[in-house]
Amino acid sequence: MAHGKEHHHGHAHGHGAPEYRFCPKCGGGLERRVVKNGEPARLVCSDCAFIFYLDPKVVAGTVFTIDRRVVLLRRGVEPSLGKWVFPGGYVDRGESVADAAVRETKEESCLDVRLGPIVGVYSYAGSPNVIVVYAAEVVGGELSAGDESVEAGALPG
Repeated sequence: MAHGKEHHHGHAHGHGAPEYRFCPKCGGGLERRVVKNGEPARLVCSDCAFIFYLDPKVVAGTVFTIDRRVVLLRRGVEPSLGKWVFPGGYVDRGESVADAAVRETKEESCLDVRLGPIVGVYSYAGSPNVIVVYAAEVVGGELSAGDESVEAGALPG
C-alpha cells in the first residue's frame, strides 16, 4: 500500500465504505434502492437511473521467509497503525494481481521476490477487501522498511 493511496482515490481504501452522493455519469443525486430482489440496495441515480455498483477492492500480498524467519512489517499508517503485517497492498486497475504482489512487496520491504503458489484468498463480511496471498521467495534487495512501514523484521515463525 504505497504512494499514499488512502488519498489517491479520494477515500480511505475500504476501511469504511465511502459515501457517494452524486452520479458519475450525469451529476444527479444518488439514492439507495433495491434493484433486484434478494440483492442488497444499490446506489441509483434519481435522474438517469445509472446503477453505481460499489465493487470490492483487491489486495495482493506475499508471505515468505529469510533464514527460516517470517518477514513482517510494522505499519506506519492507518488502518492498523503499529501492527505487524505481511507485505501487501491494493491492486491498481489494469494491473495483474501477481504484478501487484511483487510491486507492493518491493515498495514495502525493499525486497525483490519471485512468486510461488497462492496461499489463499480471503474476504470478510462487512469489508470490501478481497485479499490474495502468495507464497514468495526472496531473489534480491535488502530487507528494510519501505513505504507505509516504520520497521521491518524477520521474526521466528
